Amino acid sequence: MRPDKPISKLEFWFYRHYRSVHGVRIAIAFVLSFLFVRITDIPEGTWPLITLVVVMGPISTWGNVFPRAVQRIGGTIAGSISGLIALKLELISLPVMLVWCAVVMFACGFLTLGKHPYMALLIGITLSVVVGSPAGDFTMALWRGGDVILGSLMALMFSAVWAQRAYTHWRIQLSDALGEMAKIYHAGFSANLVEKPRLNKPFQKLLSNVIKMRALLVPSSKETRIPKSVFEAIQTTNRNMVTTIELQVNAWWASRESHLLLLNAPGLRRLQQTTENTLRALSQLAIHGKSDEVTASSHELAVLSAELKALIAEAGSDKLQETPIHGYLWLSLELAKQLERITDLMKLALRK
Repeated sequence: MRPDKPISKLEFWFYRHYRSVHGVRIAIAFVLSFLFVRITDIPEGTWPLITLVVVMGPISTWGNVFPRAVQRIGGTIAGSISGLIALKLELISLPVMLVWCAVVMFACGFLTLGKHPYMALLIGITLSVVVGSPAGDFTMALWRGGDVILGSLMALMFSAVWAQRAYTHWRIQLSDALGEMAKIYHAGFSANLVEKPRLNKPFQKLLSNVIKMRALLVPSSKETRIPKSVFEAIQTTNRNMVTTIELQVNAWWASRESHLLLLNAPGLRRLQQTTENTLRALSQLAIHGKSDEVTASSHELAVLSAELKALIAEAGSDKLQETPIHGYLWLSLELAKQLERITDLMKLALRK
């Protein structure tokens, strides 16, 4: 998939209603699988249906479904082989068979706390399914193992039809976060207000949404082959920007005297407008993948930041004695750095 591919209106609608789409997908998959099982009269036909729901149910994105299905198939094969060995040992000696099962389950429990817990868990589950067959009934054991693999393949097939991508989810949520950040920034520094706006709840909601995006980082990296470190860096910078803006708003409204001084500084007003424009341009970049507007805003932001640094150096600390002014100016420069960093990272994540 092209990381910079614009998200169409139809895709946007589907991803906005991804829970309903996921429910419809599972419903269709279950009905068609049930008809297939019933028509072909597959022995132990409940297992493909159970596996289908287990693999597809908890997750909707391709970056999660594919490795989950692969792990289930691998765990099922290993568990089936272990179960067949156990059934063979049962014909020789029940105590030996129990010792074998104990060893396999020990390995299952040990590996469950490792890198592939789902695969390790499936080894134990499949072993339980296979040894639950009548003693010496290898045919039923093989059918049960094969049915689980069949269910996993069905889950992959249905998930691949108009597959939901974690990367697309991530782009939409990143766009939403940056757009909401621009709205809060505009409200916090509006020249039309005479008192500090109540932004605690919007900030908390925004930060909560940003934190929830972390669940999409690993599957997004798997889908696009973009290093996870790039997504992690964007996530960290995005979260830091929320905190910086909140601190900026507090410094802007810290006292009436400092607020009037900052309000009557034309350079700061231009910097604020450019910062807001950059946030909105980044929000559009996440959806459309075009960086022209972001590049222009970033260049203007860099020029204004350089001018602000020069003014601070020229004024000296003796003329900027009020702590709120010091804090606001420093946070303005810090936010400009964060915007520059997230711009570079987003261009890297949206590279062709």
